[in-house]
Amino acid sequence: MLAIDVHGLRKSFGSHTVVDGLDLQVPAGEICGFLGGNGSGKTTTIRLLCGLLKPDAGGGTCLGFDVIHQAAELRLHIGYMTQRFSLYGDLSVEENLDFVARLYRMPDRARAVATVLERIGLADRAQQPAEQLSGGWKQRLSLAACVLHQPRLLLLDEPTAGVDAKARREFFDMINDLAAEGITVLVSTHYMDEAERCRRVVYLAGGRLIVQGSVDDVVRDARLVVFEASGDALEAMARRLRDAPGMESAAIFGRELRVVGMDRALLEHTLAAVGGADWREVPARLDDVFIHLLDAEEGRA
Repeated sequence: MLAIDVHGLRKSFGSHTVVDGLDLQVPAGEICGFLGGNGSGKTTTIRLLCGLLKPDAGGGTCLGFDVIHQAAELRLHIGYMTQRFSLYGDLSVEENLDFVARLYRMPDRARAVATVLERIGLADRAQQPAEQLSGGWKQRLSLAACVLHQPRLLLLDEPTAGVDAKARREFFDMINDLAAEGITVLVSTHYMDEAERCRRVVYLAGGRLIVQGSVDDVVRDARLVVFEASGDALEAMARRLRDAPGMESAAIFGRELRVVGMDRALLEHTLAAVGGADWREVPARLDDVFIHLLDAEEGRA
């Protein structure tokens, strides 16, 4: 069963096309990572999926509801978390959640709020003003507001931007727990460690879906060739290699220099000509693919 099933979505603002003929299918109960550079159309797509924007062309369903003709009903079953914290800073955590419960006309608000406070780990901060929360705790509050009405689909737009690594990991632990209960999650992110925790990833560029599949499938299908060398003082070699034939990228990670290309023979020839290092071939990673796709997008622009 598909939680998201849309075809040919198109949305323009003036002469600028932001989403261009997008097809997207996400099975129920999956966590789908939504990737793409800035301006690739991720946020607009999410707003189309939850009925906040009407597409210029195309259509489809989310949770079986038509995204155009049943948008108001659809939104009752979706939790949408925006990029920016959008709750009231001068209200307490509990007051914010009670306000959200009122919006959804929930019959037993007090019980619903108490339940979600405990579930998301906010019970000890219930009386704290939202404006006094750190970034990570604000994200927890936003998530609590999203799941308060027990939606079947979560649309999360870069939910962990600007929070520390520990808070990001804890947030994704909660997302995985929700998915285990059957909730479908579409989450946009620029963090590859988060994307690797998703069952499926899709990549947008110029409003078009470029690749989709499991992380292993996406990495394999990119057909990238990657070599690494270890040592000290690799900066000069990295500078020499970045513009060398067959080289897509040459980046230093600690004491390792990692180079990526598409043409194995040309890459090996370049590395042999430069010399000065003991190269070994290693598997490509999702971040290698992400940079490759970003570079390809810039090349088309």
